[in-house]
Amino acid sequence: MAGFEFLEPPLLSRAEFDRAALARKDPDRLLDGWPTAQVLLVDHRGQFPVTEEGALRWLPAADLGIAPPAGAVLLGVTDVDRWALRVDEVTEPIAEPRSGSDRLSADDAGFLVTALGLLNWHRTTGFSPIDGKPLDLVQGGWLRRDPATGAEEYPRTDPAVIMVIHDGGDQILLGRQTVWPDRWFSTLAGFVEPGESLEQCVRREVFEEAGIHVHSPRYLGSQPWPFPRSLMLGFEAVGDPADPLVLRDGELGDARWFHRDDVLAALDRGDWGGDDSDAPLKLPGSISIARSLVTGWARG
Repeated sequence: MAGFEFLEPPLLSRAEFDRAALARKDPDRLLDGWPTAQVLLVDHRGQFPVTEEGALRWLPAADLGIAPPAGAVLLGVTDVDRWALRVDEVTEPIAEPRSGSDRLSADDAGFLVTALGLLNWHRTTGFSPIDGKPLDLVQGGWLRRDPATGAEEYPRTDPAVIMVIHDGGDQILLGRQTVWPDRWFSTLAGFVEPGESLEQCVRREVFEEAGIHVHSPRYLGSQPWPFPRSLMLGFEAVGDPADPLVLRDGELGDARWFHRDDVLAALDRGDWGGDDSDAPLKLPGSISIARSLVTGWARG
């Protein structure tokens, strides 16, 4: 098998800030850091405030009071503590994560996806799954606890595999979801089921979506994808273009083998074809691990 590697880590996987695992557990430490902290506001659609240059626009924590307000979550620490808070709306200029994250620094992108992952988890985890009673928010937003029993609920991340399927040479299999515009194609992907290994999931998902058997799955890297709270685990695997493609589960509207030259031309056009509305192949945006996988295969 002709393997490859990422040319560089996926865009949302490059942060190096301190995630403050110990500080979360120290209420006094959190209060001491609040007066100089910075807060990222996020609305219910995941939009966030940015500067004119497209960087995250942080709000001084002191503007929100002398202590973290209800629902605030600690993201990590750089020069100061960094928090996030869900609000009804954020003031212009704003961006949304799928199209605005590519202008962020590595740490800012990491702060954003951490904020979205935690806030999306809190949206659906405010009450006990046992008796429906409200859960306390503790440890800087990283834990919900039943005040009566002490039972704990931790943030949830859903693992999903995403894979480049190639023939060991110059052809790659890409699919188009039924709801996507014509000529939009990406890598195949799917959620890991209970009792299933990642490698088993790669083989199952490709067979369910495209009807072909693949072999030699190999892990390449991962990226958080907080829509709402996934972790994308990137793989490559090998398939045979001679095998008939059968769209079995109805998720894909189309699947095709593309030559490396066609993929390279599509990469040069930019995210989803750039300004070329008639491009024969349009590839995912640069913030996605799908783009990193395709780029690594095509140029590696």
